[in-house]
Amino acid sequence: MPAADLDHHLGGCPGCRSWSAEAARVTRRARLAAAPAVPDLTATILTALPRELPGLAAAARSRVVDSALRLALLAVAVAQAGFAWPELASGRAAMSAPVHMAHETGAWSLGVAAAFLAVAAAPTLAPGALPFLGTFTALLVPVTLADLGAGHVPAARAAVHLLLLVGLVLVATVAWRGRRRRVAAMPLSKRASRRVPA
Repeated sequence: MPAADLDHHLGGCPGCRSWSAEAARVTRRARLAAAPAVPDLTATILTALPRELPGLAAAARSRVVDSALRLALLAVAVAQAGFAWPELASGRAAMSAPVHMAHETGAWSLGVAAAFLAVAAAPTLAPGALPFLGTFTALLVPVTLADLGAGHVPAARAAVHLLLLVGLVLVATVAWRGRRRRVAAMPLSKRASRRVPA
């Protein structure tokens, strides 16, 4: 029935008008009725939750380890630079090395310190620093041990090279942790494709 016809009929029919008013009242009461009581489960739900989300604890531990590695690298870089600078600045080196050799040794040692410092500041540089630091260490360690055994170098001087070993281990650890993090963030499909040989 068109709305205008309905309004016209209700205007002239008291019975229908009364019925329409009652129907509107019932509909309004149904809409405004109180909701049924629901038990408060807030305490139960909060008790069931873990005290700390597992991912957050692991991430916090990882950040602490990363910071400790970077601080250790910074300390190694400062110590390495401390040993290198006098040789480079004054041209005087241990074991009465010629001036140019002292300068060269100081420059190499400062370069190593700069590499450690760069990785401490930007850990993503660690994989790129490994070939230089690894090659230098692989060549220097056996030569130093041979010289130490032959009495060509005092133990105190050879001990300085321990900084290089410590720094290399730290850089390798930073590089390994960064690679592990990148692989973990990679989608499973890409991880699988990396394992399959081409």
